[in-house]
Amino acid sequence: MAAGTPVLDTLSDINMASIEHSHLMPRELMLARLAALVAVDAPPGSYLANAGAAADSGITQQDVQDILIAVAPVVGTAKVVSAGGNLMRALGFVIAVAEDDAAAM
Repeated sequence: MAAGTPVLDTLSDINMASIEHSHLMPRELMLARLAALVAVDAPPGSYLANAGAAADSGITQQDVQDILIAVAPVVGTAKVVSAGGNLMRALGFVIAVAEDDAAAM
C-alpha cells in the first residue's frame, strides 16, 4: 500500500475482491454497480471511480439511460434525477481534465 493513498488503495482492494469473487461478466457487473450507485444516491466521484471499468466493459450511454429507467420505479424519481445530475458532474470533470491535458500538450 502506498504511504499517501490508504483510502484509495483500500477502495481499489475492495473493487478487486468484488471482481475476483463474482461470476458475472464484466458488462453485467458494471450494470449492477451502476444500478447500485443510483440506489444509494452516490456522489459524482463514485460514478467517476467506475467510469473506466464501465467503458471498458462496453457500457453505452443508452445502457445508462436504460438502467435509470429500469430502477426508477424501485428507487424513485428523486434518486434518478439526482443520479442524472451526478453523472453529468462526473462527465464534466472528465471533460475538464481532458481539456487541461490537451492544452498542456
